[in-house]
Amino acid sequence: MYLHCLMFSLAFGWVSATGNCSYKRLMEHLGLNDDKIQKSIRPVYDSSTPTNFYVDLFVTSISDVNEKAQSISTQVIYEAGWISEFIKWNENEFCETSKISLEKDKIWIPDIVIAESIKTEFATMENPYVKTYSSGFVYMYETLTLTSACKMDLINFPFDVQTCTLTIHSPMHPSDELTLDTFSDSSFLTSSSQKAFQTQGEWELLSINTSKSNMSSLGYYEDQLIYKITIKRRPLLYIITFISPVFCFLVLDVASFFIDAGGGEKLSFKVTLLLSISVLLLILNDKLPSTANEVPWIGVYCSLIFILIGISILEAILVNFLMAKGEQIQSSEAPLDSTSAVTDSVKDFNCTSDPASDRNDNQSHVHKNSYTAGDENRAERRCLYWTRAARIVDVIAMILYIITILVFLAIIYNAWFMASVTSKV
Repeated sequence: MYLHCLMFSLAFGWVSATGNCSYKRLMEHLGLNDDKIQKSIRPVYDSSTPTNFYVDLFVTSISDVNEKAQSISTQVIYEAGWISEFIKWNENEFCETSKISLEKDKIWIPDIVIAESIKTEFATMENPYVKTYSSGFVYMYETLTLTSACKMDLINFPFDVQTCTLTIHSPMHPSDELTLDTFSDSSFLTSSSQKAFQTQGEWELLSINTSKSNMSSLGYYEDQLIYKITIKRRPLLYIITFISPVFCFLVLDVASFFIDAGGGEKLSFKVTLLLSISVLLLILNDKLPSTANEVPWIGVYCSLIFILIGISILEAILVNFLMAKGEQIQSSEAPLDSTSAVTDSVKDFNCTSDPASDRNDNQSHVHKNSYTAGDENRAERRCLYWTRAARIVDVIAMILYIITILVFLAIIYNAWFMASVTSKV
């Protein structure tokens, strides 16, 4: 009989211990099965006690930066945690169970939003669980695909550095009910994000800085966490596709001054260069926003080179006009000489030989030849005058053109490249 009682007591104790070790028993102890109040009110026993909410944002990739729409698409890891006074237990009473995973719809979760968000989605699927510890600490982890507004300064494009802001706040809970703070400092967020960065695209992550502020709304103050994400563009693609080709077009335009201005090859070559730059300007127009307050330096660079080549085309047209003017004067004198020569030969063929008349004809022929030679000399001098004027204009224009280009490139270098280096520092 004693043995049966001992076996019964051991079996009852084992069942009791097993029941306390189950998650079901723990959830019943916490009142999470049927208690709907826990997920609708702030988890504090004293309403004057604020709930401390901790957040960390890690940027793992930058999928798109839309300059025209002034938006940035990123993938971020969102970690959050807070203390729930309703969800606490003694580990010793539940077989040293220190944590448990709960469904989100069973507990209270703060209404946290990102002010700059345009579109927020879950990267794969929403994590349906949160992890709860015996101390009452609730931990939440999500991977989000976030498209947010970002005001960009494109004056130094493509050597620009942009700073985008993500502001986290609760629209329904003032600061005396919900306080916001970060788990980690800025250096840890930056280093962890750079290590987890998954893309090697156009943009490079420089830093993530955090700050805290208050915002007044309807007479109440709300806590705000501000994440400033600083990114730098890798300019190699734009150097290859925009800056270098336009500079090569400029060098070719300078070299075109050594093409013979007598034909039309020089003018057609310059027009081809102008059309090539216009195509690059159209491509650049699709990339940059049309509502920018300041014109980016790359737009100034391409536009001024476009204007310089246009001016060189006008100079080529002027030189061609002067050369054509000289050729026109020379060709207008040539028919007169040929006509007089033909008349003399006809007379020699039709007239009979008369010594007296031959002497007169010879004298008159000498006078005509002297007059013809004088006319030819005058025509040649006039032709040389226009040709010399065309060459002088061409040389002076080339010298002024080269000086203008050197001054322009020096100004662009100081205002564009040096400014971008200063902004990076």
